[in-house]
Amino acid sequence: MLVDDESITLDTIQIFLEDAGYQHFVLTSDAREAIPTLERERPDIVLLDLMMPHVSGFEILAYIRGNERFEHLPVVVLTSSSDAPTRLRALEMGATDFLAKPVDESELVLRVRNTLNAKAYQDRLANFDRLTGLPNRQMLVDRLEWALNQARHAGYHGALLHIDIKRFRRLNEALGPALADELLQHVARRLATEIQHDPVASILLQAGSISELSRLGGDEFALLLSGNLRPEQIARIARSLLEAMAIPFRLRSQDLYLTFNIGIATFPEHELDTNKLLGNAGVAVRSLQTDLSNANGAFCFYSPELNERAIDRLDLETDLRHAMERHELRLYYQPKYDVATETVIGAEGLLRWKHPQRGYVSPAEFIPLAEETGLIVEIGRRAIEEACGQLAEWIANGRDPGVIAVNVSVQQFREKSFVDHVRATLSRFGISASQLKIEVTESLLMTEQEQAAKLLGELRALGLHLSIDDFGTGYSSLSYLRTLPIDELKIDRSFLVDVDSSTDSAAIVRAILALAHSLDMTVVAEGVETLEQLAFLRAHGCDACQGFLFSKAVPAAEYQALLPQLVTV
Repeated sequence: MLVDDESITLDTIQIFLEDAGYQHFVLTSDAREAIPTLERERPDIVLLDLMMPHVSGFEILAYIRGNERFEHLPVVVLTSSSDAPTRLRALEMGATDFLAKPVDESELVLRVRNTLNAKAYQDRLANFDRLTGLPNRQMLVDRLEWALNQARHAGYHGALLHIDIKRFRRLNEALGPALADELLQHVARRLATEIQHDPVASILLQAGSISELSRLGGDEFALLLSGNLRPEQIARIARSLLEAMAIPFRLRSQDLYLTFNIGIATFPEHELDTNKLLGNAGVAVRSLQTDLSNANGAFCFYSPELNERAIDRLDLETDLRHAMERHELRLYYQPKYDVATETVIGAEGLLRWKHPQRGYVSPAEFIPLAEETGLIVEIGRRAIEEACGQLAEWIANGRDPGVIAVNVSVQQFREKSFVDHVRATLSRFGISASQLKIEVTESLLMTEQEQAAKLLGELRALGLHLSIDDFGTGYSSLSYLRTLPIDELKIDRSFLVDVDSSTDSAAIVRAILALAHSLDMTVVAEGVETLEQLAFLRAHGCDACQGFLFSKAVPAAEYQALLPQLVTV
């Protein structure tokens, strides 16, 4: 950053430094703008003229040295004054170096280079913990201010996790200072490693978030998370850290078991002030230290309400894993009807979860959770297996089940073994591929175009039917409809709510019907609940529909009761 009221001096210095390979300059010719610019840009070095109108360089230098954030910022003073008192005053106020004007190019480049080299060493001493090599509290405060500023202006959400080792003082006394320091180094390395690997890394990537691990001092560490994290994701990160730290530490041929507590303060919900946010995280972690029930370590949000919600979400995740083990997740079948004849032509298999204590858990609650945790891949595999097994059972009972549709997630599509699993499952149950339909979302086709085209082609080659779910709610590009082997479009229920009274909704539905039929695709309308909606669909040639007007999703036995007998030749 160059501060000088003479524009020609600014231009000359920039040219000299650019020739030496330096980049990214901030030039200020109005001294009144110097401090706001300094706060905003946070430069690596300041070249500062002393004699300027309105605000002198001495005033700017006094501000820099009076602010702890700029305590180690190098300031090279530039002035035409050659008298000793001026030089001495600047140096006493904290100037890093001194250059007389007009500036000699070689001397300028040499002094800037030496100053920046010294700054790198000073920054290391000032901003990093000597024992662990992690950023220290001062660096954390600086990064936290940046994160809070992003939260104010860019709508970011994040959290500060205060990580504390329980009863470390006793351990310190037993081991002695040298071994205790070695143990803290092990702790720092494991924390850093866990943050860089799954599942923490996946959660951060999914939320578009960044992390910064610091050592606050003693046995206390901090993890700053900034981006767009939800409370349940933050809780999942905290739990993953606790699980990783529960593994014993090997120190001089001895296994040491440590217990950790994590206090969590989120922003902007809890606070947008640095000191208060640090305090809130501290309050949360101290509340755990007095809780004797947390013998194995725990985490806690500063807000009781948020803490309860996060714990409930984690409990639900644990229950979902158990639900898979206990086969509590089952497919229910929502019948699809031919619009013209109102006869059953198939069904959509929809996952339902009957929790032993909670009762039925809404798919809107557990499906996103399954996707976040990666459980959706195994759940999706089982759904395809259950659908094929049920098809075989209905056929064995002499019924014609029609075509059964199963929804497939983005994560399933990314699995290399997906098509092979479908092929093997069809073979295992002796089911014709033409009786199974795979439903994918429009957003999947647009975000995973190349992979989707390849997999859909392979599935079509097996003989499966392919459908686009929630059509019309995703992207505007329709080019994929010409190139992908799609059999069916499903009109999202949102377009049918007022289709009989809204000209816009009616126009959209008519356009989808015309588009699909021109491409030899059938159209299924979802969420049909009124006779007026059914009449509109019938009048405009919609092929099939599903919704509460006819039936909700029902267990396999109830769906079988709706099915006609198989015609045998």
